[in-house]
Amino acid sequence: MTPSLIRGRPRRGRSHISARVAHGLLGVVAGVVWLVLPWMTINDDAPVAGARVSAAASAEDESSGTDLVLPVAALAVVVVLAVYGSVRRIRRTRSRTTPAAAGTTHVGAYPSPAAAPPLADLDGRSRAALVDADNRLRALREELVFAEAGSGPGPEAMAPFTGAAEAAEAELAAACAIRRRYEEGVPEEAAALAGVVGRCEEAERRLTGAAESLSALRGLDRDPAAALASAETRFRELTARTAEAETALTDDSVTGYVELAKDSLVTATVHLNQTHQATAVGRTDEAADHLRAAETAIARADVLVTAVARLRSALTEAARLIPPALTGAEAELAPFRDATAYEGDTYARLLHADAVLAAVRQETTSGNPYDPLGVLRRIVHATAPLATGRSGVLAVAALLLARESVAAADDYVTVHREAVGAAPRLLLSQARLTDDLPRADVLAREARELAERDVRLRGHPA
Repeated sequence: MTPSLIRGRPRRGRSHISARVAHGLLGVVAGVVWLVLPWMTINDDAPVAGARVSAAASAEDESSGTDLVLPVAALAVVVVLAVYGSVRRIRRTRSRTTPAAAGTTHVGAYPSPAAAPPLADLDGRSRAALVDADNRLRALREELVFAEAGSGPGPEAMAPFTGAAEAAEAELAAACAIRRRYEEGVPEEAAALAGVVGRCEEAERRLTGAAESLSALRGLDRDPAAALASAETRFRELTARTAEAETALTDDSVTGYVELAKDSLVTATVHLNQTHQATAVGRTDEAADHLRAAETAIARADVLVTAVARLRSALTEAARLIPPALTGAEAELAPFRDATAYEGDTYARLLHADAVLAAVRQETTSGNPYDPLGVLRRIVHATAPLATGRSGVLAVAALLLARESVAAADDYVTVHREAVGAAPRLLLSQARLTDDLPRADVLAREARELAERDVRLRGHPA
């Protein structure tokens, strides 16, 4: 039903009701007149011939006419009251709203000013809530690292904040799960999206309380000296690690990471200097703000440099696993080759796996450079549909790939979180929770691709 039909219906309904009432009343009046008129003419002057009518007959006619008036009048009143009551009931039905239908508009009625927000608005709110809650969780964890490294509160004092972060993470994971089910076709869309918003709001409530308590515990606005010294120590360590990472193995997945780390360290240098200046003149509130900005930049640089080092270690491990993984893949495929008959899908998967393994052997023995992680990924994914668990090395390889992919995607979201939307975070959450390691690898890599797309569209936060 189109909106124009809905908007137009009340006016036509009221006009039809008015016409029906008028016609009904007119019919009642005409009926009464038609019934009463003969009685009214009985007592008119009769012609001379009619004078011979007996007095008894005239009295009888007058009595009959008188007896007819009261029932007709009563009938007219009943009909009028019935029509009036029907009109009242119709109007109440059209204008009534019930608690169960709050926020909805009845067919034939004008939209209520307090109507629920459109589904598109609720969809946008749920996405924004996911992003905000995830960003606040990452920010709290970064500050916890600095708080634990400082000379202020001890590990026991950090336990409540760690617990709050874990509880917020659980709420956020539940929100992501609800959102994924919604995208897969949950029937009650509005209820699902409202659930996402509610879970994210609960996560933010926990994170806000923890952040405020942690800020009070650290006391940066009272005396930032200890925290400043700890931040500068970490800054110097990162400067040395960045120089080492610059000479490490490079890969497309970390291209530009060293440059971004250097940019973050420059930003940290500026804010550390401003912290010193503000502290020297007694502006402790300003000093605390600059120190937090310096800590954020240092944490960003740490993520970037750590990603380069972790990738180098993963490449070394992948290169070591390739030969035993090839042997394990052959062991997994052997039972299918010995079978006398194949089903269509099984035979196609076997042919695909054989082709992949042959290409891998040729690539790894050609003497040309190759990507160990990429080669290992091809072995694992080609044999996964037919794997029966005979070879433990394939499980180890799948775990290495999943961990590296999830960590790489998580690092990318952390560094570029101001520009990354909800979709990559949803995939990343799903990759963390699935027990299917090859699928976790696929989901995490897709999350990374979507995050990179967001950054290309929105630009780097710097």
